[in-house]
Amino acid sequence: MGERNSYSKTDPDATFMHMKEDAMRNGQTKPGYNLQIATENQFITNFALYANRTDTLTLSSFLESFKSRYHRYTKTVVADSGYGSEENYLFMDVHNMEAYVKYNYFHQEQRPRYTPNPFSPASLYYNKEQDFYVCPMGQHMKRIGMKRSLTPNGFVTYSVRYQAERCDGCPLRSSCFKARGNRIIEVNHQLQHYKQKARELLTSEEGIKHRGRRCIEPEAVFGQTKYNKAYKRFRHFGKDKVNMDFAFFAIAFNIGKMCRKTNLKKLKAVMEVLLVTFRCSIQVYIGYLKPNKSFYMKLAA
Repeated sequence: MGERNSYSKTDPDATFMHMKEDAMRNGQTKPGYNLQIATENQFITNFALYANRTDTLTLSSFLESFKSRYHRYTKTVVADSGYGSEENYLFMDVHNMEAYVKYNYFHQEQRPRYTPNPFSPASLYYNKEQDFYVCPMGQHMKRIGMKRSLTPNGFVTYSVRYQAERCDGCPLRSSCFKARGNRIIEVNHQLQHYKQKARELLTSEEGIKHRGRRCIEPEAVFGQTKYNKAYKRFRHFGKDKVNMDFAFFAIAFNIGKMCRKTNLKKLKAVMEVLLVTFRCSIQVYIGYLKPNKSFYMKLAA
């Protein structure tokens, strides 16, 4: 099983997951794979299968699979908030990728009536030179230590802990926090830096364009795959065979898309020529049965 907590007896490589299609309406889990795809103009440029149900833990290895396929890293990455983590931001920053990747509360920030929580650590004033925060009542929150965390991928994150000097008797205490003692906050400065950078990219003119295109890129491909092509489940067992299964589908999908995009005008012109030729052939055949000079003169004209 490795790092998984479940597997199927009929397909040991698959993991039990909640599916969007729930005929029994009881939240039943089924063995499956987490399919990740990359698209460009609705062409499938890369895909990978994962036994992990969390999208956040798949992005870095998915980008590595893109490099193994094309011998280079992609220049631009556009993804939703499910992929916005410190590990992924750092990976894209190290490999010089433009990360138009949303973080968890980006959509909430873009609402017209959004008002930030004044007691949130992100809303507190931070003095970078002396490394302290200022609470809403004006008290300094000094650094008291650091917290080390480990993600399921083995990535190490560091958060700095800050504590207020005296919270007893504060009139804002009930709104600020509920715990006993003085308030302690944990801040991941590197993640905050990447979120600020992502916010600037996503709200730029180019970022708005990418955000608009993302809705019609991979989502349209998944919609065509499931409903237009009726490809809703894999037909083989085992990760290698399932990988082959979807590879053939992706090849056929791209060929069909290419034919529609490149040959639509040509096909229309050819159909018009064939239609005219067919009509002329019928007229010539009728004229052959019933010779008529005016007919041939009209046809030649």
